[in-house]
Amino acid sequence: METAGPSSRKRKSAALDGCRPAAATGAADSRSSEDLDRISSLPNEILGEIISLLPTKEGARTQILAPRWRHLWRSSPLNLDCDHISPRLKLPRILLRIIYSHQGSGRRFRSPVLYTSHHIHAVEACLLSPALDSLKELELTSWRGHPIPASVFRFSPTLCVAHIGHCSLPDDTLQGVHFPLLKQLELLHSTISEGSLNRMIADYPSLECLLILCCRGARCLRINSLVITSIGVNNYSPYEPMLEQIIIESAPCLETLLHLHEHQGLRVSVLSAPKLETIGCTNATGLVLGGSAEIQGLHVDMLATPVCTIKCLALCMPALSLDVVIELLRCFPCLEKLYIQCNEPGRSNVWRREHLDLLGRLDIRLKTVVLNNYSGRKSDVDFVNFFTFNAGQLETVTLVVDPPNIEKFLAKQRRKLKLEDIDSNVTRINFTNQCRHKFGDIKYVHDLDIKCPFQWLF
Repeated sequence: METAGPSSRKRKSAALDGCRPAAATGAADSRSSEDLDRISSLPNEILGEIISLLPTKEGARTQILAPRWRHLWRSSPLNLDCDHISPRLKLPRILLRIIYSHQGSGRRFRSPVLYTSHHIHAVEACLLSPALDSLKELELTSWRGHPIPASVFRFSPTLCVAHIGHCSLPDDTLQGVHFPLLKQLELLHSTISEGSLNRMIADYPSLECLLILCCRGARCLRINSLVITSIGVNNYSPYEPMLEQIIIESAPCLETLLHLHEHQGLRVSVLSAPKLETIGCTNATGLVLGGSAEIQGLHVDMLATPVCTIKCLALCMPALSLDVVIELLRCFPCLEKLYIQCNEPGRSNVWRREHLDLLGRLDIRLKTVVLNNYSGRKSDVDFVNFFTFNAGQLETVTLVVDPPNIEKFLAKQRRKLKLEDIDSNVTRINFTNQCRHKFGDIKYVHDLDIKCPFQWLF
């Protein structure tokens, strides 16, 4: 058993440091300062790309490194993130000063929180500035529900990532707009009609990742796309209408499909998605997988044939339930990774005779189990023990905890989980309090741009 935590990592690091050979100081001393400063020997174009990846403040500070660097920031692709500009400063003046003094092309622009009309005018001036020509990434938020500025559409030939928040996207504004290179689109607390939303997805030939958070105006989303790989939806909205249904008609490259809100119902129908491997659902999700299976609120209502393509499953359930998880394992027999977020321990997860009978017919292929909000109560212990003793391919179990006295808690859990009876060469049990996230915490579309959106827990 391994205990994951800062102290253990420090001890391991110290032990490893003691085993490392001493540095050859004589050889290092003989090197000239020119040999050591290899980064300055790079061409200006490469240095400019490096600078453009830095936060705005750090990028500007590179001007003081050496005379050669003095003009690099102004000519490198601009990464202007207003979150890195102190709100105590006069933001519109600082923003416009950066824009007007910059001579390079635009790489990324993230707008500030728009408190006053002066902020709005400053952002509009930035969007029209030549310094943002050829912009690739845009994060435009806090637009107070106003229509999206028409100046945004001048970036349509080059934009690859768009994060649009608190905007209205009228039909007449979006009509005829084309973004041929757009790969990632996030709509947050915005208003868009059902027709415009479906037309955007169908007409953007490069769109791979789509994240819709708390938007209104569309009830049904239809997906027909040859390239889309990831879809995430948090369909809560205090207004009507809100998204109620997703129909995946044809998505040959779709790998990830996540419903991110546990209290707002969403019906999801998957007609054709042969590469779908990762599903995230809650007790409010209705899921229909062709003619193979129907799942309502995490309960399998119909199972004609097992769905063997699903390898990663994320569940958000009110209370931890072994019965529910076993039922889903029968539906997804090839499951390898299981992530569970539960609000409270289950009433009872004791192994019953029916579970023992099932083990002879069910091949549990799980390799990774992550249980967020592990309490250490008997129901949680029984749940974990079921898999550590019955999942023959299990490699790691990660239990996310937050006890007041971690040492006392771990000592008690070692006994309850019967760790001395587990083959530590096969299964590792890790306790951590580093990851208190829920899969519903996904806030940026780039979080969907990986095959498994929960790999930060594994």
